[in-house]
Amino acid sequence: MLKFQLVDGHGSDRKARVNDEGELNVVVHPHPPKNEVEVSLPFRQYLTDDGKATGSNDMKVDGSTSPIEFCIVANPDFDIYIKSVSVVIADAGATLNNFGAISALSNGVEFSWVSTDNGTIEIHEALKSNFDFVQLGLGTPSFGNGNSVFKANNVVGSSEAFIPVIDLKETFGLPWGVRLRKGSLDKICFTIKDDVTGVDRFDAIAYGIRF
Repeated sequence: MLKFQLVDGHGSDRKARVNDEGELNVVVHPHPPKNEVEVSLPFRQYLTDDGKATGSNDMKVDGSTSPIEFCIVANPDFDIYIKSVSVVIADAGATLNNFGAISALSNGVEFSWVSTDNGTIEIHEALKSNFDFVQLGLGTPSFGNGNSVFKANNVVGSSEAFIPVIDLKETFGLPWGVRLRKGSLDKICFTIKDDVTGVDRFDAIAYGIRF
């Protein structure tokens, strides 16, 4: 058996290494690096007012005077990768140019990722209408036509809802989504800066993996 090393061609002493799963570090693997002990598990959680699963997920709040955050915060024991966020905005008579069925917001809803290493990164600085959320979700899911495009019926009683899915991997090319590093102050947030108590439902669920 012939042994060899793959080294940096620019004169440094950096060498490629084969990991426990037989992959090279220079290859983008289809999941976050792990060993045989740590297993990636499904992650699902509402964005809440305390960032944890125990908090309130009802984003129908008045943030016009003091902005209110709904987040998922980093866990002390495991890394979280947020790949997608599913949003529900339900209201009777909702149209794309409004927020639910109320007028488009003045200040909007900020969507951001707060990273210990990189600071606050605004994914969208001011989502003001149903269409802004649909656009950020790249028109996903795409269904309906005419006045009913992107709109699901009878989500809250007889109220319609826009249900955009924001796919961070698809939109930004992040292989596993946004990372919330364990034991850090990382978080992903919607910050409500207007009074949105007039809609019938407003909440968001994040999906991804943890390990």
